[in-house]
Amino acid sequence: MDAGDYSVAGFEHRVAVERKSLPDFVHTVIHDATRFAAELQKLAGMDAASVVVEANLDDVLRGCHEDVLRSVAPQAVLGAALHIALPWGIPVYWCGSRQAACAFTDAYLRMFVRTVAQGGALDA
Repeated sequence: MDAGDYSVAGFEHRVAVERKSLPDFVHTVIHDATRFAAELQKLAGMDAASVVVEANLDDVLRGCHEDVLRSVAPQAVLGAALHIALPWGIPVYWCGSRQAACAFTDAYLRMFVRTVAQGGALDA
């Protein structure tokens, strides 16, 4: 795959999900933003792409992840997510847990394939 962590065989250039734990998300968007921009460029060129975070945004904003956020303000994490969503057009989904992120990723990819198979439009 050129971009993302998950896709569907035969659709690797059309749909992808970049799944991140909270520590990985924070490190990537704050400390490795230049490299991640190249990944976002590839994802933005797909029919559907998203970033799925295995954390709850409310918990992040309330500072519940002190171990991860000790050197980063929660607002900076939110700002980085918005920078992915708005300029790049790639939604960031805060799924609350690894299990929820796995379920969401599976459903997202299945919905893409189902929509394409039915000849449906992917833009709203």
